[in-house]
Amino acid sequence: MDPQTAFCPNLACPASGQVGKGNIGIHSHRERRYKCHVCGKTFAQTKGAVFYRLQKATDLVVIVTTLLAYGCPVQAIVMAFGLDERTVLSWQARSGKHCQRVHEHLVEQPRDLGQVQADEIRAKIQADILWLAMAIQVQTRLWLGGVLSTCRDANLIGTLVQKVRACALCRPLLFCVDGCKTYIQAIRRVFREPMRAGRAVRPRLRPWDGIHIAQVVKQYARKRVVGIVRQVVQGSQAQIETLLQRTQNGGTSNVAYIERLNATFRSRISVLIRRGRALVRQMSSLHEAMYLVGTVYNFCTYHKSLRIPIYLPNGQRRRLRRTPAIAAGITPDVLIRDHLWTVEELLSFRVPPPPWRPPKRRGCPSIAVKMPVAQWCT
Repeated sequence: MDPQTAFCPNLACPASGQVGKGNIGIHSHRERRYKCHVCGKTFAQTKGAVFYRLQKATDLVVIVTTLLAYGCPVQAIVMAFGLDERTVLSWQARSGKHCQRVHEHLVEQPRDLGQVQADEIRAKIQADILWLAMAIQVQTRLWLGGVLSTCRDANLIGTLVQKVRACALCRPLLFCVDGCKTYIQAIRRVFREPMRAGRAVRPRLRPWDGIHIAQVVKQYARKRVVGIVRQVVQGSQAQIETLLQRTQNGGTSNVAYIERLNATFRSRISVLIRRGRALVRQMSSLHEAMYLVGTVYNFCTYHKSLRIPIYLPNGQRRRLRRTPAIAAGITPDVLIRDHLWTVEELLSFRVPPPPWRPPKRRGCPSIAVKMPVAQWCT
């Protein structure tokens, strides 16, 4: 137990989410509990992790979650470990919600994306159809998130583009999409910023500079691709070629990277398999499975195409393996840089709560309110 790497999870505590401030002490080695000296609350070491208040062994939970993340059927896990099916599904739901918090905390941060590809997957639900839209950063193969909906409409595409906006800096950005016109409208609507004029009126929205859109339309005949039409919808061809050279070492605009990622998700989530018998019973279960697979793909899986050559002091050359998170430079302060996360480290990662804000009250704040604000909110 290391108090320097723990933080207080109490939302009402002024030191909530603060790491290394000296406010955390060890309350019990036997029960593995910490204590916050600011609010006086005690909390377990696993508070905020997947293993919090689970009666099963940690190793068993990690093994089952790893098998679920790599596409092992639930029935096989039930027969192999003698667990109840509801227990396995509850672990999958808990891990998926935890991975979603980790994804929103670490991945959805502004960075230079360069090129983004987006696509949708059609899934079957009982008496209905479900659509799963996802996006990927081409240069690092980083999964940027996914959205579920029963309709392939503007709400689905717009929500996905909003997730891409949360991960993007205002830099030259290339979108490669298929022939769905909804992407063009959503990108132009989302990637805008208000221009403040200093007046009490609705500000004017100004589009981002450097947004380029390329469409890749496939032509079919008898359910086979017979041709591909590439067209530039927005931006200049010269800038698009520059972005393609920087993100994928040249070539032409395509959607091959997101389609390869779709194949990974289809192999690991049985309900996404084409012409399969598996059905989605609840949208929430597919949502949690999507975040579990996507976060394990980002942090816990080496990507062969991301290897880079390095030279050792003795003159030998070897290839350094990297995950999409390592290639994107996503590394929390508590972990070593360029470190492959294990599934146990992913499930044990505690997402800090939002910073504490003093309660709003009328009048001049008292000394009891000013002291914690000066100490913890500066």
